[in-house]
Amino acid sequence: MVYTVAEVRALSPVREGVEKRASLDLRDIFLCHAWDDRQGPAKELHDLLESLGVKVWFSEKDVGLGTPLLRAIDKGLANSRIGIVLVTPALLRRLPTEGIADKELSALLAGERLVPIVHNTTYEALREVSPLLASRSGLSTAEQPMAEVASKLAELVTL
Repeated sequence: MVYTVAEVRALSPVREGVEKRASLDLRDIFLCHAWDDRQGPAKELHDLLESLGVKVWFSEKDVGLGTPLLRAIDKGLANSRIGIVLVTPALLRRLPTEGIADKELSALLAGERLVPIVHNTTYEALREVSPLLASRSGLSTAEQPMAEVASKLAELVTL
């Protein structure tokens, strides 16, 4: 696996957090995404990660019928080693409405366990909506295919 200098710099603090939480029984990744992406790119990324042996908290499979959504998300955030935010045009449209993805993002921004994944958009577009998230270096599917992004994330959380 080849990493750019920027990727190493961005992912190293996240990896340190993974190592510190290694003894806990946690999901590897909490997947934050726009509701509109749940059947498209979010599911694709989830499936790629799971195929690599990564345990992913994904609302589509982890929130049971009748379960209070916000409480399930809260538990998912608390019980995951890291969080990824799938930044898509749909997420950029949703964040200003301060819905569920915005709440997840707020929680993830509070720590060093966050990796943004930019897909079908740019960091410049993200900066207009969320300067704090855009200030975090992450991975982009414009630079590498989704499968390679998933491989890098899997390597990041594998102990």
